[in-house]
Amino acid sequence: MIYLEKLEQLKALFQETEQAIIAYSGGVDSTLVAKIAYDILGDKALAVTAMSPSLLPEELEDAKIQASIIGIRHQVVETHEMDNPNYTSNPINRCYFCKSELHDTLKPLANKLGYPYVIDGVNADDLHDYRPGIQAAKERGARSPLAEVGVSKVEVRQISQHLGLSWWDKPAQPCLSSRFPYGEEITVTKLQRVGRAEIYLRKLGWNNLRVRSETDTARIELPPEQIQDFIVNTDLKSVVSAFQEFGFIYVTLDLEGYRSGKLNQVLNKEALQTVN
Repeated sequence: MIYLEKLEQLKALFQETEQAIIAYSGGVDSTLVAKIAYDILGDKALAVTAMSPSLLPEELEDAKIQASIIGIRHQVVETHEMDNPNYTSNPINRCYFCKSELHDTLKPLANKLGYPYVIDGVNADDLHDYRPGIQAAKERGARSPLAEVGVSKVEVRQISQHLGLSWWDKPAQPCLSSRFPYGEEITVTKLQRVGRAEIYLRKLGWNNLRVRSETDTARIELPPEQIQDFIVNTDLKSVVSAFQEFGFIYVTLDLEGYRSGKLNQVLNKEALQTVN
């Protein structure tokens, strides 16, 4: 199987690195990288998670649990992208400033500990999407083994399942700032509001979802095949009441359904050229 061949290539890559510090979010991609790094390098591998208002507390706890199960050393550091107006003003290249802050935090740590570079969880599919943060990481010397070997998102899950990682099918969970339309200012209050809303829905059993936020309106996105079930079997009045307690005024349901990167559909080539 092709994904098993790529797994062997990843192992060989880590054998050559001799040691590794991993930008570890707890998502399926970076967790796979952490798993392989630990299997090959043992205590010479270190997973580092950045803590900020754009990361759900539950995601941080998951990251800690997963690192413990893998056995890899794990460290949490704070990042301060919310102090940067280039980030909080939410331009179309917001992710560039987020990843700049991340790697400007991790690179000195790597240097201090004697690691030659930081390794991230960017996969081959990410290279075909609008991901300005990838450029920020490259500028700071980061490496992306999954992308280097050509491992797709599907193959990340296949390899994770093959290695016995119980979270192999964990839904993607990008930072909470991705829930806001470009140009709307991001604040800690807004991030917390979105985070609480998504946690509320997950506790109701809806795991693969997004709560998009536009001013005072929440827009719930679910997989298209789950929309009817949500309408029929959810106490909608309770959902509205809960969301209003979180700080939203209006609560809507996106009839198109969840689609990764949906807010990028407003971008055009000319706009992208101005930031690249």
